[in-house]
Amino acid sequence: MAQRSSHPHRVAVVVDEGTNPFEVGVATELFGLPRPELGLPGPLYEVVLCTPAPEVRINHGFFVMAGTAGLDAVDGADTLVVPGRPDNIAPRSAPVLDAIRRAHARGARILSFCTGSFALAEAGLLDGRRATTHWMWAEAFRQLHPRVRLEPDVLFVDDGDILTAAGSAAALDLGLHVLRRDHGAEIANAVSRRLVFAAHRDGGQKQFVERPVPEVPDESLGPLLAWAQERLGEPLTVAELAARAAVSPATLHRRFRTQLGTTPLAWLTGERVALACRLIERGEERLDVVAARSGLGTAANLRARLRRATGLSPSAYRRRFGPAAGEPLMA
Repeated sequence: MAQRSSHPHRVAVVVDEGTNPFEVGVATELFGLPRPELGLPGPLYEVVLCTPAPEVRINHGFFVMAGTAGLDAVDGADTLVVPGRPDNIAPRSAPVLDAIRRAHARGARILSFCTGSFALAEAGLLDGRRATTHWMWAEAFRQLHPRVRLEPDVLFVDDGDILTAAGSAAALDLGLHVLRRDHGAEIANAVSRRLVFAAHRDGGQKQFVERPVPEVPDESLGPLLAWAQERLGEPLTVAELAARAAVSPATLHRRFRTQLGTTPLAWLTGERVALACRLIERGEERLDVVAARSGLGTAANLRARLRRATGLSPSAYRRRFGPAAGEPLMA
């Protein structure tokens, strides 16, 4: 998708009547701001806000957006972002739906944030495909769009050229996932640090739906995670993590499920793969060294894990994101 080149990847954000401004802010924050701290020769993306009218009232009329481009700007975008809005049952305007269909038909990548997936489904883009939406609207979505393979429990779904985020905050997770996919783990981590946001929450994590508050809240996993991240190259086991946290393995599993929506082993593997990506991006070419330093053990396991996480072999990942691309990376 977006490549490191002299021509930035073009992102269009459709701002319709009633659009949630938080998600517009997520799109502009992630894709539109300059990143001088990265030391890159130019911006990562070129962002344009598009509206179906010269003035659009958003978020129950709290804001009025004017001075934006028209929907014709969508036709020049490489990626189209469709934020959500509160009135999901009301049909979208024909010009907005037509713009979404045109973008998809010519091969643009389509992202929806929160209930923006309703617009994609209404445009006919999601029939037979995997997608997600905010858990509060899952049942309404199923009733309106029964042909969509809805996955209501996850943070986001990457279905190739169409990616859907479950909620407003999950839009940040999806956006960082796109940055990682486009520009590598090092760039995505640098942006997440500037946002003071978790660098990587896997899309398969569960949404934080309403549940009874436990009488005795679990302690934060933060100290344990920080401790483990400093020792990824060591042969850590779930039993060792549990011992460090002074709990049983079963209790540790329960805390990981409750607080992170994943298992200790899955989290540990994800962190090791992310570290392996950073090592490759920083120029380490010896796969056995990358595998050892990241805790993945063998070059064969590194290849398998990296391909599963990124769809790329180590050599292909290096060609796409390594120093040979000619751009400086964060220290």
